[in-house]
Amino acid sequence: MNRSLIHRTRSWLSLALVAMLALTTQACAQESSDHQSKSANAHATAVAAPSLSSLPDFAQLVHKAAPAVVSITGVRVVKGESGSARGMPDLPPGSPLGQFFKHFFGPNNPYNQPFESKERILGSGFIISPDGYIVTNRHVVVGDTELKVRLLDRHEYSAKVIGMDKRTDLALLKIDAKDLPTLPLGDSSNLQVGQWVLAIGNPFGFDYTATQGIISALSRNLPDENYVPFIQTDAAVNPGNSGGPLLNLKGQVVGVNSQIYTNSGGFMGLSFAIPINIVKDVINQIKAHGKVSYGWLGVMVQGMNQSLAQSFGLQQPTGALVARVEPGSPAAKAGFKSGDIILKFDGHPVVRSGDLPPLVGSTPVGTVVPVEILRNDKHMTLTVKIGKLSEQAMKASSEPDQGDQGHGRLGVAVETIPKDQLGPLGLKHDAVVIKSINPNGAAAQNGLQVGDIILEFNRHRITSAAELNRLVREAPAGKPIPILILRDKTPLFAAITLPK
Repeated sequence: MNRSLIHRTRSWLSLALVAMLALTTQACAQESSDHQSKSANAHATAVAAPSLSSLPDFAQLVHKAAPAVVSITGVRVVKGESGSARGMPDLPPGSPLGQFFKHFFGPNNPYNQPFESKERILGSGFIISPDGYIVTNRHVVVGDTELKVRLLDRHEYSAKVIGMDKRTDLALLKIDAKDLPTLPLGDSSNLQVGQWVLAIGNPFGFDYTATQGIISALSRNLPDENYVPFIQTDAAVNPGNSGGPLLNLKGQVVGVNSQIYTNSGGFMGLSFAIPINIVKDVINQIKAHGKVSYGWLGVMVQGMNQSLAQSFGLQQPTGALVARVEPGSPAAKAGFKSGDIILKFDGHPVVRSGDLPPLVGSTPVGTVVPVEILRNDKHMTLTVKIGKLSEQAMKASSEPDQGDQGHGRLGVAVETIPKDQLGPLGLKHDAVVIKSINPNGAAAQNGLQVGDIILEFNRHRITSAAELNRLVREAPAGKPIPILILRDKTPLFAAITLPK
C-alpha cells in the first residue's frame, strides 16, 4: 500500500473518531439533561407531595365519630295569651280594640284566655359514657319537652334531663341503653388559632352533617355569657347543630357547638363553641350534685384601652380594671379597691377583662388563691377566699356597659349632690354630678355625659366641686388621667386627656 493511501486512510479514521466522540458527547449531554429534568420533576413532585399528604383525613374522622353523635328532637309546650293562637290577629299594646273586647266579652274575652301551643325542637348531642349519658345545650331541651334521641343506626330512645346549667347553656341527658359508642373528651387548654376542627350535627334536620373549618379565635366573650370563653370557628354551624361536638383531628371533643352570629338566621362564618374543659367541670357537678356552683370574687370589672392603660401607668392595655368592689364580698374582705388592675388570678394571666370571670367561676368555693394586682403603680399580691356565686351576685358581677367615653379645663359644670339624695343613688359619701357639659371640651370628647356622677379624679375621691376644680387645675396636660364616674348606678372608668 502506498504512502498516499495510508495517509488518506488515517485521515478518514481520525475524522470518524472525532465524529464518534462528538456524537457520544451529545448523547451524554442529552442523557444528563434528561436526568436533570427527571430529577427536577421528581423533586417538584416530592415537594408537592407533603402538602397533599398533610391534609386531614376527614372521612376516617367522621366514620369513627358519627356513631356517638345523636339527633335530639322533641316537642316544647308554649303557654301564653294571644289571639293568634285561635286564628285571630294579635292586637298591639294599648289598642282600643283590646278595651272593646274586654268591655264587650268580659271574662270571656278571647284575647285574655290562656292557651297552649306546641313547638318542635331540634338539636344535636353526643354520648360520653356507654351507659347513655349525653351532653347537649340547655336551650335545646329547656321547658316542658318530650325528648327523643336518635342514633346513627336509627335506634330511638326517650331521654331524661339529669340537669341543666343556664350560665354555660349546657345540659346532661340520660337514655336507657348499654354498650353505646362514645366520644373521648379532649383538652381545650391546648387549642391554637388556625387548628383544624370538625363539627357533626343535625342542621335544619339533615342528620349527621359534617362540616370542617379552623379555630378562628379563642376566649371570645359574648353578651350575657361572662362565664364562658367561647371558641370561635369558621366551621359551618346552623340551627340544629346546637349541642353537637366540635372535634380535633384526633377525634376528641374540644367544644360543644352552641351559638352562631347571623343576620339571616343561617351560617355567616362565625360559630361559637363552649370549651370542653368547662363542659367537663359542669357535667361532673351535675352528676354529683344535680346543679352547678360557681366561684365568686365580688368585683365589677371593665376592659382596658390604650388611654386608660397610660393613665394607670401601663405601657399597653392589659388586665381587668376593678370599677367596683361589692360590700361584704370576698374581694372586699381581701382588701381589693376600685382602680386596682388585676393582672393574674391564681397564677393565670388576665390579659383581658373577659379572662377573669371564667377563672373565678371555675375555682371551687372556699379555695384560697393569690391575685396579683397593680395599685398606684405598685405590684401587689392579695390573698382571697373564693365565695359562692348567687343570682344577685351574678348580676352585680356583670361587666359594665362601656358607652361613649364649657366650663373650665375639664369642660363641665358640676354641683354637689344633696345629702338626702345620696342614699337612693347608693352613695355613702358626698359626690358631684355633671349639670352641663361643653360639647367641645375634654370631658365630652372622652365620653362623659350630663348626669354622670364623678366619684374619683386621678385616683382621688371627689366630695365637692371645689375639690374637683383643684385637682383639675393641678393635673398635667396631654397625659391620660383616670376618672371614675357613676352612670345609671353603674361605676365606670374613663381616661381624660386635659388641655393646657
